[in-house]
Amino acid sequence: MKMNGTKTKRLVHLLLIVVLPHNFALQAQETLDTTGLDTKVKVFLESQKSEWRDMNVPASDGQLLYDIIVENGYTKGLEIGTSTGHSTIWIAWAFSKTGGKLITIDIDETRYKKALANIKEAGLTNYVDARLADAHELVKKLEGPFDFVFSDADKDWYTNYFKEVSPKLEVGGCFTAHNVRPEGRRGMSGTRAYLAYVQSLENYSTTVDNSGGGMAISYKKAEK
Repeated sequence: MKMNGTKTKRLVHLLLIVVLPHNFALQAQETLDTTGLDTKVKVFLESQKSEWRDMNVPASDGQLLYDIIVENGYTKGLEIGTSTGHSTIWIAWAFSKTGGKLITIDIDETRYKKALANIKEAGLTNYVDARLADAHELVKKLEGPFDFVFSDADKDWYTNYFKEVSPKLEVGGCFTAHNVRPEGRRGMSGTRAYLAYVQSLENYSTTVDNSGGGMAISYKKAEK
């Protein structure tokens, strides 16, 4: 059936009346949800800012990890060493922006349980798969792939963790390691050997951010 121009315009107008408010409502709800989560995370981090002991990262390093993830659009994360969840919260918060999820591992049950409670209170449970396990064993069993990794467990095992994860890290992905200082600066035991190793790899570009607790940042390049 053919429709004249007036009837066509009326039909289009009716469709706009029905569809547009629905779309606007969805967009408004998504904005509200994001804003609500941001507020919840910020309030939680502010309330806990003097409580992050027990091998947690400083807030400046948490912000650094957040920025790396968001700027690169990473979605498949691994954290080796949860502690009580400070870095986990920053990473999961970033994944709430990219639609990603984090696997995080800790061997200590007390820290693990505290981390779970902190992650829940921050509103980020949906973005975290927390594992109570020995990372020496679990990391090699994880299939991946990953595009973002944060290593903050036993420093003498850093190189081993890297070697296990590297084949599962996507090209363009980032492997970060905490408590690593620039060459020539005093660092924790094991981190100097780790830094020398990753800097020797032709398919990785590694820099060290020395503004907080020290962070080696290694981006995986395509094989030549």
